[in-house]
Amino acid sequence: MRYSEELIEQIRDQNDIVDVISSYVSLSKKGSTYFGLCPFHNEKSPSFSVTPGKQMYYCFGCGAGGGVFHFIMGYENCTFVESVQMLAQRAGIALPSVPMDNQMKQREKEKLDLYEINKLSAVYFHHQLAKPQGQKGYQYLVSRGLTDETIRQFGLGYSPILPPKEGLYGYLRQKGFGDQQLKECDLFRLGEKGITDRFWNRVMFPIMNENGKVVGFGGRVMGQGEPKYLNSRETRIFDKSKTLYGLHAARRSREKYMLICEGYMDVIALHQAGFTNSVAALGTAFTQKHCLLLKRFVSEVILTFDSDKAGILAALRAIPILKEGGLSVKVLNLKPYKDPDELIKNLGKEAFLERIEQAQNSFLFECDQIKQQYSMTDPDQKTQFQQQLATKLLEFDQELERNNYLEAICAKYQIDYQKMNQLVNALGVRLAGTVSPSKYQTSSAYEKKKSLQEQKRKEPQRLLLALLCEQPNWYEKICDVLTPQSFADPLYQKIATSLFAQIKEKAIAPAKILDEFLEDEEASKEVAQVFHSPLQNEWQTSNEQSKAVSELVRRVVMEGLDAKMAQVTDLQEMMQLRLQRQKMVNYKL
Repeated sequence: MRYSEELIEQIRDQNDIVDVISSYVSLSKKGSTYFGLCPFHNEKSPSFSVTPGKQMYYCFGCGAGGGVFHFIMGYENCTFVESVQMLAQRAGIALPSVPMDNQMKQREKEKLDLYEINKLSAVYFHHQLAKPQGQKGYQYLVSRGLTDETIRQFGLGYSPILPPKEGLYGYLRQKGFGDQQLKECDLFRLGEKGITDRFWNRVMFPIMNENGKVVGFGGRVMGQGEPKYLNSRETRIFDKSKTLYGLHAARRSREKYMLICEGYMDVIALHQAGFTNSVAALGTAFTQKHCLLLKRFVSEVILTFDSDKAGILAALRAIPILKEGGLSVKVLNLKPYKDPDELIKNLGKEAFLERIEQAQNSFLFECDQIKQQYSMTDPDQKTQFQQQLATKLLEFDQELERNNYLEAICAKYQIDYQKMNQLVNALGVRLAGTVSPSKYQTSSAYEKKKSLQEQKRKEPQRLLLALLCEQPNWYEKICDVLTPQSFADPLYQKIATSLFAQIKEKAIAPAKILDEFLEDEEASKEVAQVFHSPLQNEWQTSNEQSKAVSELVRRVVMEGLDAKMAQVTDLQEMMQLRLQRQKMVNYKL
C-alpha cells in the first residue's frame, strides 16, 4: 500500500459513504438505512442498502458490498490506489509524495516502459503505411473504405516483413530498451532461433485503454496465414476483461447507448460513419468488468454483431452477461447484410439509424432464436417450443415484469394466454422442488441452488459474527470457548481474527475489515454479507438471547472441530478433539 494506514483511515472518515454513493445513486432513507437501485446489476425495485453506522453498502440482490473504497473501485473500475486518490481529492486532503523503495520504483519504471514501448511501436507501425514496404497494408485499409483521417484517428499501421534489426526490434533497441522489456510487451518472440516479430505482415490496430494509452495490439494478416486476427497477450498494463476497443473515443459520445460490435473494423467503420458510440470486446466473452466500464457512460447497449450463425451465437452469449451487469440490451437486425459496414454502404446512414430505433428487445430476440429450432407444423415440436418459452419466462423474478413479457410472447406467437400462464406456474412449482438439474432447469439455476445450500451451511458462522459486530458485549461471555480457529471456513477465521481484535480495542469498524479483502472480489462480497446478515427474531428477552447465542456458539465450535478431525492423522490429537467436541454437546451460557 502506497499510503499509511492512518492516512487511509482519515480519507475514509472524511468521505461519508452515504454522501459519496448518493452522488452516483439516488437513495431514500428508511429507518437508519438508505436504499436505492443497485448500480452493479439490473433491478426494478431497490435492494441496494447503505448503512451509515457501518459505513458500508450491500445489495441483497447481487451480493455486491463493501466500504467507500470498494464502491469507487467497482463503479469507476479503478485500482485501490486510484480510489484513494479520488476520495482524497473529494475531501480536500493533500496526499503526500510517498517516497518509493527501490522495488516500488522498479515496478513503476517497468510499467511506464511498457506504455512507452507500445506508444513508440504504434507510431512506428503507422509510419510504415507511407513507406514502400507498407503499401499492401495501406491499400487493404483503403479497400475497406477507410479514409486517411480515420486511419490517423485510430493510429492504424502495418508490421512489415523485415529482418529484426532493420525493423521494430532494431528501432526499439536504439531507443534504449532491452530484450527482456521487449519480450514482456509481447511484440516479439525471443527463442533459440533469436528474435522474431510476433505480428509480421499484419495490418496493426493499436488497442487503447479508456484514457487513450496504447496497452496492446491486434493484427490482421495480409494474404494467407493463421490466425487471421492476432491479439496481444495480457500484460501488467493490458487486461482484456476490462478493455473495450474504441472506448477512448466512444466515451466522448453524448448518446445514451453504446453500439457493441464484434471486431476492430466494425468499430472503425461505424465511427467513420458518424456512430462514434461504438465499441468491441477483444476476442473474448463479455465480463462483469466490461459491464461496469460501460455503466459508467450508458445504461443501454445495442448489439450489432454479424447476422451469420457465429454472430447470433456471440449475441446469445453476451446478452445474459450484459443483463446481469445491469445494462438494458437490444439487438440490431442487420439482415440481409452481414455486418454494420455492409448495411451502411448499401442503404446509407439514415437506414442504419432506423435499424437502431427498431432494435429488438433482447429477450424477444432470444425467443426468436429458440423458435428457429422447432417446426411449428409438428405438434410435438410446437409443444416443446412453448415449454421452452415458459421456462425462459421464469427468468423474471418480478411477477409484473414476467406477465408483461408473457403477454408480448402470447401475442407474438399466437399462444393462448391463460394456458401459457398455467404452464409457467406449473413449471415454476416443479423447478422450485428440484434438487438436481432437470430437463427444464438450466445449469446456472442448478449452480445457484448449490450456492444457496452452501450459504445455508455457513449460516451459523455468519450469524455469530454478525451478532458480535452488533452486540460485542457477548464476546466476553463466550471467548473462553470461541476463538478465530473455531470457525470451519478460512475466510470466517480471518474475519473473526480482525473483529475480535477490534472488540478488544473497543473500536468496531466493519468497513476497515472489508478493506483487508480489496484484492478478492468474491471474498469481499461474502464479508459484506456477514455484516449485513439479519439477526433472528428471538432476541426479545435476555433468557431467549442466551439460548440463541448458546446454540450458535455450539454449532459453530462443533462444526469447526468436525472439520479439524476430518484432517487429523495423529490418534492422540484426534482423541483431544473428540473430547472437546463432547464437552460442547450440552454447551450453555
